[in-house]
Amino acid sequence: MEAKLVSMLLEKFKFLENKIRVQRVRRISAEVDAAHFEEVLLYALHALQFTMLCTITGLDEEGTFAFIYHMAREDGIILNLKTRIPKETPVIKTITHYFPNAEIYEREIADLLGVKLDGLLEGNRYPLPDDWPQGEYPLRKDWKSKKQKGASGTNA
Repeated sequence: MEAKLVSMLLEKFKFLENKIRVQRVRRISAEVDAAHFEEVLLYALHALQFTMLCTITGLDEEGTFAFIYHMAREDGIILNLKTRIPKETPVIKTITHYFPNAEIYEREIADLLGVKLDGLLEGNRYPLPDDWPQGEYPLRKDWKSKKQKGASGTNA
């Protein structure tokens, strides 16, 4: 089944050539540029029936931020769609209108990496406390805690 799904993706999106692989049984991964991400996501959701969003992983890859959207089908096959954006312009579109449960993962990305989620409704911070300093993003590789910066007192 994995080979058929890969074939369908490649038939629809020629630009995915050499960017899709079957990692193991029931695990497919694909790298999609940000300009085509939503189009591929919607095809995976509607045509390929990847109807469950399991989680979103956010990564600081030095000059870029990467996001892996882990999606599953009823038969247990998981598709990991990875996309990247430049660190200088850290903005991605929300997918909450397709997957309402994405909200918690997107808030985590915003809080921990400082990425703006275009279209995400206002809400509580997650997982950092409300008094966490603005502009401090602890999952960024260049982030230093107050102790590491040489400030006195306890670490936030």
